[in-house]
Amino acid sequence: QVQLVESGGGLVQPGGSLRLSCAASGSFFSIDVMGWYRQAPGKLREPVAQITSGGTTYYADSVKGRFTISRDNAKNTVYLQMTSLKPDDTAVYYCNIKFSGRNYWGKGTVVTVSS
Repeated sequence: QVQLVESGGGLVQPGGSLRLSCAASGSFFSIDVMGWYRQAPGKLREPVAQITSGGTTYYADSVKGRFTISRDNAKNTVYLQMTSLKPDDTAVYYCNIKFSGRNYWGKGTVVTVSS
């Protein structure tokens, strides 16, 4: 069984910063890919950023230069540092991990960017 516990969401003003964390626990040897997705009201869930076990990163065009993903393999934790936040970044952010050909999801954490 795999559990993902997210934290760090909240309300922030435009231009502000937040840091999301997601800790994975359970029965696995190693995690191939860790990442974040988001779903805004009325929209489909979309990928935001991913990082492989080797440190290769992927970012959606909309967040490049503003968000930074990192991971601590010893703690099975992935982080998303978000800066220069915009109202369009408002969404539920979901942690995702992939290993052994399977996907696992967190329950989501809400990020609201508003003045």
